[in-house]
This record gives sequence, structure tokens and C-alpha cells, in this order.
Amino acid sequence: MKDRSAYIIGAAKTEDGVGSLKQVLLLESKLLAKGIKPQQLIIDPLQVDWHSPEAKYHFRSGCAPIEALAKAKQLIENGSPAVIIAGEDHIKTAYNRAQRLEKMAVYGQEYPLTQAYTDLARTFSENNGISAQQFKSIANALFENYITSYKKTMAEQFHPELLPESRWYNSITELFRGVDCANPMVDFSGKLILTSADIAEQLDVDKSQWVKVSAVGLGRIEGDGAHYIDEIARYQHLHQAYHQACNQAKIDFAHLFKNGEALLEAYTCYPVVPMAFLLVSGLVDTLDEMSSFLAKHTITLTGGMNLARAAWNNPALNALIVMHQRLTNEKESVGLVHGNGGLGYRQGVAIIERVT
Repeated sequence: MKDRSAYIIGAAKTEDGVGSLKQVLLLESKLLAKGIKPQQLIIDPLQVDWHSPEAKYHFRSGCAPIEALAKAKQLIENGSPAVIIAGEDHIKTAYNRAQRLEKMAVYGQEYPLTQAYTDLARTFSENNGISAQQFKSIANALFENYITSYKKTMAEQFHPELLPESRWYNSITELFRGVDCANPMVDFSGKLILTSADIAEQLDVDKSQWVKVSAVGLGRIEGDGAHYIDEIARYQHLHQAYHQACNQAKIDFAHLFKNGEALLEAYTCYPVVPMAFLLVSGLVDTLDEMSSFLAKHTITLTGGMNLARAAWNNPALNALIVMHQRLTNEKESVGLVHGNGGLGYRQGVAIIERVT
């Protein structure tokens, strides 16, 4: 029986001119030489109007890369030979400060993202019976967790100057410091190439580089922004996405992760998002357990969006690329990447596995 599963066979990125897309471009040229034109799925950059309709095969929001992965999986299972997911955004050099601020004000100038996430965090805290001080304590534990991952990822390249300046540790709202929020000031370009098994074999890609897209779970509520905070803060749609992915992949991710057999990249734009993920995934049962859990388990590979940085809609694409690289080089065979769209109205969970 023909294997119609989707496999990531190439993953590459550049950040601020560091890195190379050569590996993926070479695979793409091999496909074209065989008369195969991959379907392109595009992660929209900041310059695309947030409120405009999404064009076909274009994806927008922090959940976009997970939604694109779901589409790529579907296309390959339905007979497409190859798909490329591409995201590029030169946040640092393509916009001046005024342009960035204008484009990022997706809820209007009078309702900044920092206020929106503060309102969401307050509602989430009330739902879960924790005080503002407890929330801030967990936020601090999360950031310390990201530092642990970041140091490990950077290895010999790490030096303290890479960490945020002292001013970023100051409060910017009643619940957040600057370090608790994602900083997207980076020029990023990334690509994933996915094929069916027979095409991967035709391209002579060593099986050690195949990573199977085992499952993608998606959850979405009707709308985003201030009017939907009560619904977003319940995170039932994240619960749905997570369990859909685990059921599809036929794994107990929480069990594997706690046993050191799986890797995780939680979405870390603001503390409330990874807090919600850890709760709905069953990695912790209550928020009271979170700080002790975070002292034992790193929940990102990269250091999260806060340290590894991210280009607008591309953090989960960056995470998928890093996850592919880790799964093909480390002992773990399973990885989960979480995506959060807008204030949280879109949720996505991807589970990928090394071919053994």
C-alpha cells in the first residue's frame, strides 16, 4: 500500500543574515528538474493588511504556520507530490518604527496589544483563581525557563550581552514586564519542504532527514479582540486542538514529555499563552504546580519568542524548522509545536516524528 503520509525532508532559515536556505533550495531545484512544481504556501508578512481577506494558499497570524502545515499534510495525503511552506519578513530593516507600530496595532491605536493581553491575562487569572502576584511569579518562572533553553541552544555562542537590557525587566503593564513579551525585531526567512515518501526516495534524501507530520490539530473561535476575551480565556479551542492532535498521532504527549522522550516549543508571546497550553495539555493540573514544573522541564527549544525572537507571523515556522533539525540530530523522536493566532482566537498544535 502506497505511503501517502507527509514528510518534512528539508528545513532551513536565515535570521539577520545568519544561516542559509541552500539545503531547501537545492531540494526544490531537484524537484523542478524532475518536472515537479511544489505547491507554495505563504506565511503573510507584516505589510499585508491584518484585516484583509486571506488569499488562497496564504496564511496569517501566529497560528499561520501550523494552519499551513495542516494544509500541506492534506495536499500530500490527497496526491500532491511536494509542498513548500515559506515565510519571510524583514521586521528590522523593511519598516521604520512608526510603520511597525501602525501595522502591529491590529485592534486599533486605542487598544494596544499590551492592553489586550493584560485584559486576557486578568480574565484567565480570575478563571483559575490566582492573584496578580501569583501570575507575575509564574511569568518570571517562564522567562527563567526560556533563558535555560536559550543558553543550551546557543551553546558556545552564548554570552550575557545577548540577554535583554535591564530596562526590559521593568513593568510595562500591571501584569507584564518587557521581557515577558515577544520582541519581533528580526529579519527572518524560512522554508519547509514536504513530500510524500516516494518523492523523498526519488530525491535520494536520507531517511535520517525525514520527519513525519503525524498530526495537526486546529481550534478557532468566531472572532478576536476585546469582545471575545471571555471565550478566549477559557481556551476550550486550544484544548480541542491539542487533543485532536494527540488522538490523531495516537500518543500521550504529556507522558512522553515528562519522561524526556519528546520535545516542545510552546508559543510564548505573552505568559498567559504558555500557561494555558501547560494546563490544557495536562502537563500541569493547576497553576500552583507551574513554577515547580518549569524548574524541571524546558518548554521551548529556542528560548521562546522572547529570546530567540520572531518575525510577526513566523514564530511557529521558526519552531518547526528548529524542531526538524533537533529531531534529526538528537535522541528524542517526537516534537510538538504550538501556534497562537491574534489574541488567541486561533490555536494550532502540530506533532511531528522522526522516521526510525
